[in-house]
Amino acid sequence: MAESGAEGGKALCHGKDGEDLIIKVPEGTVIYDDVSGKVIADMSNGNDREIILKGGRGGRGNKWYATPTMQVPKYAQPGQEAKELTVRLELKVIADVGLVGFPNVGKSTFLSRVSNAKPKIANYHFTTLNPNLGVVDLEGTDGFVIADIPGLIEGASEGIGLGHEFLRHIERTKVIIHIVDAAGTEGRDPVEDIKTINAELEAYNPELLKRPQIIAANKIDAIYTGDGSEDPIKRLKDEFEPQGIEVYPISAVTGKGVKELLYKVKKMLDSLDREPVVFEREYFPEEMYDKEASLNVYKETNHVYVVEGEKIDRMLGYTNLDDEKGFAFFQRFLKENGIIDQLTAMGIEEGDTVRLGEYMEFDFYF
Repeated sequence: MAESGAEGGKALCHGKDGEDLIIKVPEGTVIYDDVSGKVIADMSNGNDREIILKGGRGGRGNKWYATPTMQVPKYAQPGQEAKELTVRLELKVIADVGLVGFPNVGKSTFLSRVSNAKPKIANYHFTTLNPNLGVVDLEGTDGFVIADIPGLIEGASEGIGLGHEFLRHIERTKVIIHIVDAAGTEGRDPVEDIKTINAELEAYNPELLKRPQIIAANKIDAIYTGDGSEDPIKRLKDEFEPQGIEVYPISAVTGKGVKELLYKVKKMLDSLDREPVVFEREYFPEEMYDKEASLNVYKETNHVYVVEGEKIDRMLGYTNLDDEKGFAFFQRFLKENGIIDQLTAMGIEEGDTVRLGEYMEFDFYF
């Protein structure tokens, strides 16, 4: 958190405001309130600066309290304590296109072929742990950014494996490419793989299924139908093209069919708004602090009354009750906030005890 404000001083000195606490985050970071889960800020622009919470204001110096009869007051206001807020930071990569698919279907090979990215490529059955980004530069176009979303597994939307860590990276993409092993070299069913991944996307965020999708049926160079088995490309087309999802047979290893797929993706992107997906602010900490600064006045026993709440805590934090001026401000605070009226309505009598929060109490007199 930022620093608390410094105490006001004599010799007409205003207290120093608390120093800023500046936290640098990667572009694409979304800041959430940790309690409500609401968005505080989306740092999707490299030059963004957001004030999440203000630090403590410096206390007023003695000049503030000067009067015609007291030109050099002995009282100065303490600095205001800094506010605290627990936030959660999530990096959601900024890319136009997201590659999704189960581990070992050829996403990394595809990305390395179509862009300048250099992902590690091997027969990993578990998956890359971080998204890889690459820029696709098609001749005669302005290109686009593509992200290899780490391989998903069934149950990812429930956090199984590192599901949430993976799925959040697809939330900014405009187009989704399903990479499947059309040859079934790992014994997987490409049709069922796509259905499973779409079910995980929907469970995580139903809005994701509204994004345009396209299927890259990879490893066509390894397809064998000599045993009379059904052509996997035909099966994929029969299943998904009636839903408006086109199927492109490709080989990420040889490059066959890749260029046609990329030009189709570029055409899809050109039909969409190319501005980055930005998460709208839902939570304003400063406003919530003001709203939550409530006062609660109640009778604890016959002769003990309690005033509690953040508003009273804040007031006590910046008011010097040992000083005559400070105590006068305190009395005015009780009246202006209706505390005296509430105590009177509850039947308080002279000499009864009023406890303020956890730290202070006084005997009440009209």
